[in-house]
Amino acid sequence: MSMHAKTDSEVTSQTASSPTRSPRRPVYFVQSPSRDSHDGEKTTNSFHSTPVLSPNGSPGRHSRNSSSTRFSGSLRPGSRKGSQQLQPRKDGKGFDSIEEEGLIDDDHRRGIPRRCYFLAFVVGFFVLFSFFALVLWGAARPQKPEIVMRSISFDEFVVNAGADASGVATEMVNMNATIKFNFRNRGTFFGVHVSSTPLDLAYTELTLATGTVKKFYQSRKGHRLVSVNIQGHGVPLYGGGVNWSSQNGKLTAPLPLNLNFTVKAKAYVLGKLVKPKFHRKISCAIVYKPPTKLNAPNVPISLKNSCTVE
Repeated sequence: MSMHAKTDSEVTSQTASSPTRSPRRPVYFVQSPSRDSHDGEKTTNSFHSTPVLSPNGSPGRHSRNSSSTRFSGSLRPGSRKGSQQLQPRKDGKGFDSIEEEGLIDDDHRRGIPRRCYFLAFVVGFFVLFSFFALVLWGAARPQKPEIVMRSISFDEFVVNAGADASGVATEMVNMNATIKFNFRNRGTFFGVHVSSTPLDLAYTELTLATGTVKKFYQSRKGHRLVSVNIQGHGVPLYGGGVNWSSQNGKLTAPLPLNLNFTVKAKAYVLGKLVKPKFHRKISCAIVYKPPTKLNAPNVPISLKNSCTVE
């Protein structure tokens, strides 16, 4: 009991000799990566903490708390956890400025939004497609179809006295003729759909017979002989044929006639998006010559040198 007992004087001396403990102050830490690990493999980054004392803080507490603030962690290169640490950076005045590396990396990783890539793809596709369609259209334009007029034969050409629908007496014409021409598609990579305007066979301004080309399709580099029948029944002349020479309804003198029509061809090169169209206008000056003998066979009239194709 004498060894563990203390007198009042000893207790008083120990209390007086021990320093008065100041209240604990908050301590702030700034973490910075160590510079001793840059070997290129899996790097173990040791982060050391430097205590920053708050105002009125006691420097004596640094030795006590330094061990608890030192830590090390194994971080993979490029990981977000390691990249979001604060790093010191020297500014122009020589002071350490701290920036968050994670925010800077996020700004660099964003790049161009996906919507911009999609918009650029759509615009580029339409530009290339339009250019390709324009090239096809330009290549198809010079390849106009070729038309060569062959002949016209008159199966019937009769002039008789009669009356029109209102009862006016006049001469009436009945005509039946056949026109032939060659159609050739010069297109090397497309076929064409062919039609025409009415074929009008007229004397001056008076149409005596008319007909149309039946629609057909001609393949690329193909050709065919087209035959068109034109007819006119009970066409009143109203004095237009006063200069005609006829006997028993048959003409006895040559008669000048005009033939006019337009051949239309349409190609579908790229579906219905590229549709080059071709129009060939044909004009022919025909001289009808009646047969010299009665019941003579019908002889076709050549149109080789009588027509112009535009």
